[in-house]
Amino acid sequence: MLEVWGRKTSSNVQALMWCIGELGLKYVRHDAGGIYGGTDSDDFLAMNPNGTIPVLRDPNLGPLWETGAICRYLATRYGSDSFWPGDVVARADVDRWAEWAKLNVAMAFTVPVFWRVVRTPMAQRDQKTIQSAVDALEQKLAIADTALATRSFIVGDELTLADIQFGHILFRYYDIGIRRADLPNVQAYYKRLAERPAFREHVMLSYNELKVD
Repeated sequence: MLEVWGRKTSSNVQALMWCIGELGLKYVRHDAGGIYGGTDSDDFLAMNPNGTIPVLRDPNLGPLWETGAICRYLATRYGSDSFWPGDVVARADVDRWAEWAKLNVAMAFTVPVFWRVVRTPMAQRDQKTIQSAVDALEQKLAIADTALATRSFIVGDELTLADIQFGHILFRYYDIGIRRADLPNVQAYYKRLAERPAFREHVMLSYNELKVD
């Protein structure tokens, strides 16, 4: 059985847990980070000297940190060929979209947009800065919108590891109070993800504990 350390409201933990859910793996998750603390303890730092979440422990492996690395490990060890191809060329295509999503979408949303909207007091929110960040994010989302015009998921017609890295931010993107561009293919894609049990269980979660009034 897998062990995961990380609070369920962390977007990185959500990506990992969604991956675990799609792979149908058994797990135990321990709350850590944020209001739960624990990441500065000696025991935690022995697993991850960075003091960040998530951390994974697999009976076949010592503690592993960094979300992308954990997901690639799980996909390689437990995933199907459609989820994480064995063919090096097909895998590279999935991997480039996964890296693109992490660097150009998730990182452009979580701190520049989500934190400024949800985790900043109303009186301190700079709406012009927020909208500029949304506009920059949506330039990248437009790339996905073009790709999704011809396929069901970000790489093809089956869910892959790239969708985990890309799709996990969309619940919050569509839920928070911002002005959004018209991206019909991304919106249809999000609706398809929202029909998946693992996405609903691990991603479509309340983030009330993160809100600052």
